[in-house]
Amino acid sequence: MAIIDLEDKMVEIVNRKDHSDFLYELLDVYDIPKATITRLKKGNQNLTKRAGEVHLKNKVWFKEARKGKLFDGFVEVEQQVTDLSAKPRYILVTDFEGILAKDTKTQETIDINFEELPQYFDFFLAWKGIEKVEYEKENPADIKAAERFARLYDVLRKENNIINNNRALDMFLIRLLFCLFAEDTGIFGRNSFTNLIKTLTEEDGADLNNLFTELFSVLDKTDRDDVPNYLKEFPYVNGQLFTDPHEELKFSTKSRSLILECGELLNWAKVNPDIFGSMIQAVASEESRSHLGMHYTSVPNIMKVIKPLFLDDLYAEFEKAYDSIDKLNLLYERIGKIKFFDPACGSGNFLIITYKELRRLEIKILLRQRELEKYIMYLPSVTLDQFYGIEIDDFAHDVARLSLWIAEHQMNMELDEIFKDKVRPTLPLQSAGDIRCANALRVDWNEVCPHSKDEEVYIFGNPPYLGAKKQNKEHKQDLELLFSNIKSHKMLDYISGWFLKGSQYISESKAQLAFVSTNSITQGEQVSILWPALFAHKVEISFAYKSFKWNNNAKNNAGVTVVVIGLNAKDIIKKQKKLFLEDSVQLAGNITPYLTQGSNILVYSAKKSISNLPKINFGSMPNDCGYLILAREEYHEFLSKNPGTEEYIRKFVGSDEFINGDYRYCIWIEPNEVAEAMKYPLIKERVEKVREARLNSKRLSTRKLAEKPYSFGEVRHKDLTAIVVPRVSSENRFYIPMGLAGKDTIISDAAMVIYDADIYLLGILMSRMHMVWVKAVGGRLKTDYRYSAGLCYNTFPVPQLSTRRKNEIEEAVLEILDIREEQGGTLAELYNPEIMPTDLKLAHDNLDRIVERAYRQKAFETDEERLEVLFKMYQEMTERKE
Repeated sequence: MAIIDLEDKMVEIVNRKDHSDFLYELLDVYDIPKATITRLKKGNQNLTKRAGEVHLKNKVWFKEARKGKLFDGFVEVEQQVTDLSAKPRYILVTDFEGILAKDTKTQETIDINFEELPQYFDFFLAWKGIEKVEYEKENPADIKAAERFARLYDVLRKENNIINNNRALDMFLIRLLFCLFAEDTGIFGRNSFTNLIKTLTEEDGADLNNLFTELFSVLDKTDRDDVPNYLKEFPYVNGQLFTDPHEELKFSTKSRSLILECGELLNWAKVNPDIFGSMIQAVASEESRSHLGMHYTSVPNIMKVIKPLFLDDLYAEFEKAYDSIDKLNLLYERIGKIKFFDPACGSGNFLIITYKELRRLEIKILLRQRELEKYIMYLPSVTLDQFYGIEIDDFAHDVARLSLWIAEHQMNMELDEIFKDKVRPTLPLQSAGDIRCANALRVDWNEVCPHSKDEEVYIFGNPPYLGAKKQNKEHKQDLELLFSNIKSHKMLDYISGWFLKGSQYISESKAQLAFVSTNSITQGEQVSILWPALFAHKVEISFAYKSFKWNNNAKNNAGVTVVVIGLNAKDIIKKQKKLFLEDSVQLAGNITPYLTQGSNILVYSAKKSISNLPKINFGSMPNDCGYLILAREEYHEFLSKNPGTEEYIRKFVGSDEFINGDYRYCIWIEPNEVAEAMKYPLIKERVEKVREARLNSKRLSTRKLAEKPYSFGEVRHKDLTAIVVPRVSSENRFYIPMGLAGKDTIISDAAMVIYDADIYLLGILMSRMHMVWVKAVGGRLKTDYRYSAGLCYNTFPVPQLSTRRKNEIEEAVLEILDIREEQGGTLAELYNPEIMPTDLKLAHDNLDRIVERAYRQKAFETDEERLEVLFKMYQEMTERKE
């Protein structure tokens, strides 16, 4: 049951005229079994015989108190419960005007008016097996608010025949949000907005639009002389929130009721603008509606960006200034001058968290100044006009501005606790920085957030990722405008545009940036395409988080694998470079685009091996619509119906089958065997279906293949022993599980294959040196290894090997293959790092030592050392070839 459905049921119970079944109806809301409730009602499970009281074991002791005797009744029950060895979870006493309740486990109590009970539905969640402390971690106020707004949004769309996004409706929601928040947080009078609707409009909602038109107009007026008395208590708001006229909307009994529920059932003071903004944005999106609470960026993840970018430095300065009033004053002035800019701000998550963190630092400085000087005059330092953003979506842009105002008011309330009556009032609203509704890749960033070379500016955010295959026409045009002079730029992720614009913005200035990004811009071919363009603007990586899951705090959250990359102008910003790993931080002299330590050597895809290794290819590709392939269960049936066809059928293996010890079969006919093979009806039938499928293709090259329907579309097989290299393998393995395949096995294009290679080459490819290289420069499928010929194999530096060294490696490989055979099981099982057999691990360690001695005599201690040697060798070998 959704939060608001549970809350709505409680509203029904509270609003009934007859409350004789109140407790039983309440228990039913929390899914207490109906049979239990029936027996309780009959008295069978009621453990007390006192009139007007009900005691359900372990659950509740309920008492209906006399009017005005609520507290006395509560004391009576509490005294009885104190003597019990097995206490009920709740004490609940009501006279149906007020309610007193206690959670005997947490000792938490509520003392509320009876009609307020729905707002406290979470107090009794233990009946559903949910502890309140755990429930509160799910940001219930935000989810409840978003669910109610989603319901209201749908009703208003239907009542106003709105099909697509509608500016009038979006603006109304923004204004409604502000009014609801204002009446719960002291900006307006308490409940003044909700009461206005409740008392001055008809139940059918027919006159509600007129009231909104009148109210919104008043909220934009400074002159109050002609304002009706019933609206005079509402203040001038400003901030351009109510400047544009309200566009007419139709309201009904239902939509009016939903608006009142938003006011009466929600405590808007508890809403987090950084989270709620994203949820409200999702309300207006059909695609995101089913994922309310999943798409906001959690505070811990935002802190991964802003702490190393600027917040850690500011707090370090605070520590240095702690005992000096002059230094504290300088820091206070400094934080009021910094500019913060999110060029893909969405509903404002990053800006809001940054604003709150800066205001909290401001408060710490003020408190310390007061300790040192006893009396200080409060003058605001951090203001909203320091915050800038770009957002392409109209509604998200408006939500961002509103959320910043809400955040400002919340922080003003925090400050007011310290400096009573001295804090500038929230109204009239001040400018919320410059949040521009525009395409960030087409607008001049310096126009949105102007900066001189010496200004302190921080750019950050979580721009859209969108791999090349997921970009629409407009996305591709955006990148074309930025990267038109860069070869192969069509392979770049959409986020590359933000890195390029950001590098241009911070070039040769004190501005710095940090973005969350898909890890693909630090792996594979994108590195050599994107990073030279960034380095051309004289920037360097200042800090980075290596690949991790970008989750949020919502239940069932949606995670994507990302990195965080900080950039600053080279030779202008001097700061210690930091590389953040899962549970540690490495200090680095330089961080490479591969997010490793070392020199900025970029690896470019190569068509042939720089180490003169034998050619590696994809396996053979059927391009047959499945008609040449036989599942294992089909194989025996096929042979039984067509005896003699076994000579035209071979094992068929791809990466997945090779790793998991599985295989299929394929029809494999050599050109000189076609006439004989076609004598078998089932083979002929399948070959004809291949011909038809290829002829129906839209691609000319595929239609051409219809001339040889008996053959795979791309034939690379050789009747020789082959080294098989899976194209995708789990990141959790120490080694990619490679091996040998016999000449009778057809390797599919889902794997890489090297025919007629010496066995020592398998040892080179299975070595840790090669794994480190693949991990650093190869592409990834999420976080799994994605092996490619151009980047992983052809670029791998191998030193000259003596015959003796080759023999040693070959012996080590044969030992590994023997152990695999003796152990049995699939490669997936054998190379599972949690259960990898000890003797197999030791055999690999031995192979690693032999291979590594070919690179240098001194043993390697870390993978960073291995990479340093490999990158240096790569540079030397490619320079020689040039």
